[in-house]
Amino acid sequence: MSFERKKIALVHDWLNGMRGGEKCLEVFCEIFPKADLYTLFHEPGKVSSTIESMRIIPSFVQRLPFVFKKYRHYLPLFPTAIEQFNLSNYDLILSSSHCVAKGIRHNGKPYHVSYIHTPMRYMWGLFDTYFGKGRTSWGLRTAAKTMRPYLQNWDFHSSDRVHHFICNSYNVQQRILKIYNRKSEVIHPPVDLSRFHAGTGKKNYYLMIGAFAPNKRVDLAIEAFNILKIPLKIVGSGQDEAYCKRIAQAHIEFLGNVDDERIAQLYQEAKAFVFPGEDDFGITPLEAQACGTPVIAFGKGGALETVTEETGIFFHEPTVTALQNAVEQMETGKHQISSEACVDHARKFGRDRYKQQILNSLEAGYQQHFS
Repeated sequence: MSFERKKIALVHDWLNGMRGGEKCLEVFCEIFPKADLYTLFHEPGKVSSTIESMRIIPSFVQRLPFVFKKYRHYLPLFPTAIEQFNLSNYDLILSSSHCVAKGIRHNGKPYHVSYIHTPMRYMWGLFDTYFGKGRTSWGLRTAAKTMRPYLQNWDFHSSDRVHHFICNSYNVQQRILKIYNRKSEVIHPPVDLSRFHAGTGKKNYYLMIGAFAPNKRVDLAIEAFNILKIPLKIVGSGQDEAYCKRIAQAHIEFLGNVDDERIAQLYQEAKAFVFPGEDDFGITPLEAQACGTPVIAFGKGGALETVTEETGIFFHEPTVTALQNAVEQMETGKHQISSEACVDHARKFGRDRYKQQILNSLEAGYQQHFS
């Protein structure tokens, strides 16, 4: 079937950077370039031109003071903000959600598919990771504990507004079943293979790319490489950035946010890519492998679906010693990993595959919903 004459809405939590969720959203925008895009807030210039070209409709959160820097402080308002939109006059709603986007309001008539990157992780299993002692101020931690039951209750009950769940990994599929008591379809996120390919030579540094968020465990990598005295380059920014810079020694380099061409070069030249956190899926390890670069990954969560024994080294305890041992194993060359094996594995996660699987799922579900 064709969605050519259908009224379509896309929903995404917020637009302030190009992380894994935004790379999925970018594909949705390519599939439905005439759709309306609803979001809590939009920071112009921080997402791709494909997303920027959409008709973007922000919530009242857009007008709150210091929203681009302090948006996490407004978390208790997010359910109300997303519910200000009523999308009952659309035929198809496709939400991209790791926070509240899946809770968009409608009268049940539109077919609502939600692509879940994760249920609200900071209110469920990773609450202490985000709000534990030493992570945030006493006031913010107390506020989060107070609001947690409300946000959990809202997150659970708003799942009833979704007709069909798609998720990014089997890891998240189990989380959706546990938290929402709903089944879901797994479609792994895309890797833009046109941007990434193997380089001609390696240099003596390790690489991390991603947000400085608590679950990414940038601090763990820094502590391990402080001991190892091996160069580590880190790309990205985020809430833990100041702390990570404070504890890092001189051989650890912070590159901030860099352009796509530089990222591809860093992937190609790195001795290995370091992925020390427990992620929902994790596109960056696949981008590294597409460049022929092996991965050192924490053996839990999404990494178990993106890295294999032929393309990387796992460490199974979230400790400095365990990560240090994995890097030393890479340094000794005992675990031989070929560039070709990495590239071949990454090809299984291409963008064309993702786009077609999403479209096939939407078409089949839409026909069934309106039959």
